[in-house]
Amino acid sequence: MSKRIALITGITGQDGSYLTEFLLSKDYRVVGMVRRTSTVNFDRIAHIQEAIDIVQGDLLDQSSLMDIIREYQPDEIYNLAAQSFVPTSFSQPVLTGEFTALGVTRVLDAIRHVKPDTRFYQASSSEMFGKVVEVPQRETTPFHPRSPYGVAKVYGHWITVNYRESYNLFACSGILFNHESERRGLEFVTHKVTHAVARIKYGLQRELRLGNLEARRDWGFAGDYVRGMWLMLQQDKPDDYLLATGETHSVRELCEVAFQRAGLNWSDHVIVDSKHYRPAEVDLLIGDPSKAKRVLGWQPEVNFQQLIEMMVDADIAALQRSK
Repeated sequence: MSKRIALITGITGQDGSYLTEFLLSKDYRVVGMVRRTSTVNFDRIAHIQEAIDIVQGDLLDQSSLMDIIREYQPDEIYNLAAQSFVPTSFSQPVLTGEFTALGVTRVLDAIRHVKPDTRFYQASSSEMFGKVVEVPQRETTPFHPRSPYGVAKVYGHWITVNYRESYNLFACSGILFNHESERRGLEFVTHKVTHAVARIKYGLQRELRLGNLEARRDWGFAGDYVRGMWLMLQQDKPDDYLLATGETHSVRELCEVAFQRAGLNWSDHVIVDSKHYRPAEVDLLIGDPSKAKRVLGWQPEVNFQQLIEMMVDADIAALQRSK
């Protein structure tokens, strides 16, 4: 029996690396799509790079997507690629829309024309809820995005639904709440904090400047969430699912746990800086994952404190190795 083939866009990102590890453990052949640039960073998948196929393609170029699907005939496609940093979406809204919104359409249309039996996963986001109208948020909660990124993700979500209903594609969206790890980019607040803690512990910096300390998020471990992505594509019927921990924590709590792990007092080092506030803030995001638990049998295994402590430990260990 031949191996199932999975194509992952955004394979060099946090989620792409964890999903690749997971799929390899399930004996998949994994094909990773990367853009042709001079600065592709393979650090997150360096340890498994020999086990995967890397191909060049671009969410801005539909013909490249069609060529890849035609050549590799993937059973599953996971669209994780996006311009995914919320603050950047305010300064580059058009580019964000091209990748994060229209890029989804290009992948779906390529599937429709080349291999319509491919199962498709779209990475939707809790940022779509934005100015929330109910707490906690569910699959049925109306969207009110508060950033160009959130708006683009709403488009990507609904075009996935539209192609599912219009062309009978097996297309699912996973509405994932914040999921973190030591592989998270340093521009994201969780890793910004834990990385700073390690540097402060070793005297490499003295302060950490942050924005709204009262903003609350539902933070989970990325390794748990990629398992949910896979489960969505193993069902008999395509549907949309929300993945979250069902708990919410503030940026202040994040700082408390992270600094305490390193034996430091967060209030001695954290400075609130208004330049780090968003033009339109999202204050409270918390998800209800009951549908995913009931239908998929999914639930997170790593809690908030374990996650942050794991990230601090990893950042401290990385600094020790570099020294």
